[in-house]
Amino acid sequence: MSGVLNTPFQLGPLPLKNRFVLAAMGSNFAETDGSCSEKIQAYYEARAKGGCGLIILETTSVAWPAGCSMPNMVGFSEDRFIPGLAALAERVHKHGAKIAAQLNHSGKVAQEDTVAGRPMWVASMPKRGRTNMMDLLTREEMGNFIKMAGPDGKGPRYQPINKEEIATLVDQFANAAKRAQQAGFDAIEIHAGHGYLIANFLSPATNHRDDEYGGSLENRARLLIDIIHATRRACNDELPVLVRLDAMEYRIDGGITPDDFVAVAKLAEEAGAAAIDVSAYGNNLQAIAFTEGPLVHQPNGYVPFAAAAKKALNVPVIAVGRIELDSAEKHIAQGDFDLLALGRKLLADPELPNKYAANDKQAIRPCIYCYICVSQIFVNQPLCCAVNPNVGREGEPDIIASDKKHMVVIGGGPGGMESACLLAEAGHNVTLMEKSPQLGGTARIAALAYEPNGRLIDYHRQRLQQLNVDVRLNTTATAETLQHINPDHVIVAVGANREAPDIAGKSADFVFDGEEMRGLLLGGDSRVMAKLPWWKRMMVSSAQAMGITQRIDWVRELSKIWMPLGKRVVIIGGGLVGVEIAELLIERGRHVTLLEPSRDLGPELSIVRRMRVIHLLKEHGCELVTGADIEKLENGSVLYRHKDQSVRLDTDHVIIAQGAQQNTQLAERIRAAGYSVTTVGDCENIGYIDGAVLSARHAVRALLA
Repeated sequence: MSGVLNTPFQLGPLPLKNRFVLAAMGSNFAETDGSCSEKIQAYYEARAKGGCGLIILETTSVAWPAGCSMPNMVGFSEDRFIPGLAALAERVHKHGAKIAAQLNHSGKVAQEDTVAGRPMWVASMPKRGRTNMMDLLTREEMGNFIKMAGPDGKGPRYQPINKEEIATLVDQFANAAKRAQQAGFDAIEIHAGHGYLIANFLSPATNHRDDEYGGSLENRARLLIDIIHATRRACNDELPVLVRLDAMEYRIDGGITPDDFVAVAKLAEEAGAAAIDVSAYGNNLQAIAFTEGPLVHQPNGYVPFAAAAKKALNVPVIAVGRIELDSAEKHIAQGDFDLLALGRKLLADPELPNKYAANDKQAIRPCIYCYICVSQIFVNQPLCCAVNPNVGREGEPDIIASDKKHMVVIGGGPGGMESACLLAEAGHNVTLMEKSPQLGGTARIAALAYEPNGRLIDYHRQRLQQLNVDVRLNTTATAETLQHINPDHVIVAVGANREAPDIAGKSADFVFDGEEMRGLLLGGDSRVMAKLPWWKRMMVSSAQAMGITQRIDWVRELSKIWMPLGKRVVIIGGGLVGVEIAELLIERGRHVTLLEPSRDLGPELSIVRRMRVIHLLKEHGCELVTGADIEKLENGSVLYRHKDQSVRLDTDHVIIAQGAQQNTQLAERIRAAGYSVTTVGDCENIGYIDGAVLSARHAVRALLA
């Protein structure tokens, strides 16, 4: 494929084979002693093998064990780290990629200092602020934050850093850079963003010093400039020094502005920075802010910042932040930035650069922006990916079928499609049976509410076709139908039972359960048609006859004009399904009240996505009621108890988004008929897309072991 992303690029003295950069993302894959062993080495090698021109190592600590924001953070503070780092660099170089060490001190977000009872270095004593984040965590997740109280239960101990300690810090960066050079790294990146210690100095919101490191922008940037100079000297100016900067601090009064960013970037360039890596940050006390900075939800969210830097600077600019490849091509061609950094996309598919270069874009496994990757880091767990179960398991050997067999997969949701593809890739003949007219399962209705989910369905559809999987739609699988195939093994991935719980009045015409809701929007459920008035039945039937309901993108757009639901909708159940349906309906102008019996909303959603969705639902007028005890549904009303009060809520329609249960009956019948059977996905354990895809991997590897 012709395109500027595939062209070589000269980053100072460093030649890169293309313009693809792996953005630094914390993994928690290092060992507890800060060293780099097999797991983290294999993870980075996979991205190098996939075709990246430059790998930027995840954020590390120049003062390990101090200054760490994660329990398993890479260290650069002692010579004992060099062998593991050297092995990592060698494995990256083997595939023609270059690697940069991102050096950092986490400052006020160095949670491991709190855990150990160490003082946390800051520019100035931080102001206290109230967070709304804890309200959105489940009890299980909150358990991971208990250690943040520290050994004495008093929380973090902030210590404004003095001049002697600043000199120590500068030396720590310089010595870490020298170790990176000794380990064979090709470049250094100084992390001066994301609320870490250097950013703490740069931000006027957090730097209130009255010495030469505070006050004016030049003074606030002095620490960064000192570190750039010291780092360059330590490496004898032989390695390019990149600087990662925040272009904006969202929801922070008096924080860094785009003008501040450009001014600091100019100072960094004058000090010898070889490139500027553009990022942003948000107020981590506000749940929504994390999807504004540093993990932007808005496509191309930071491109204007990168373009502003490019106009002001002579050194290369690295852009990041949900930039699609076609968009990157356009913006690089018009001079808005030079290099494209990808994080989540390269978790989803480490082979993305190679596939793009081979003009095989359809083969790229898409990121669905579910935020499970970074949400793991929130609770001190290893990095993972909802659509790529190999993340963190790159060192495990591929398993190839020893002899070719005929495998049947029943169910065309994410778990079934992933199972079929993995079996076919291993060398088996595979037949996939799906009872509905379309692939995707419950992910189809999820794709209505959240468009990126649909990309995964499209990807799997294309992948099944390329692998010559025999896909049989409109096919109900039974023990009898399997007789005509006589498979060697059967994987059952039919999803969960989603029948509404026993609520009085649930059969009324104004009440839909989850399956009926799916049938209402996407077709395939005769029960729901009987509940509609004749003219709505005619509208839905016409849409089905014209094939509109088979196209998720058409339904998504047309449902903004008309859908067979009244203006007032009550959703019973605040789990993933209920929250996503609320998101869908709010966008289509419905007044939604969501009733959840427990205290937690969206516990199955990753923390970061949950925070964003709940914030936006509230912002758009959705009423969220937890601790609601549903009593009955009658005469267009919902009767429930809340805080010992009886409430009657009038509504046009009720959607019951509860009742997902294990669904193993088909597997048991097939097993009883003498077939070898494995269950995958929600029919065995409710785990949604990420759980279904991971269980498919486990099931197939167990079969082929």
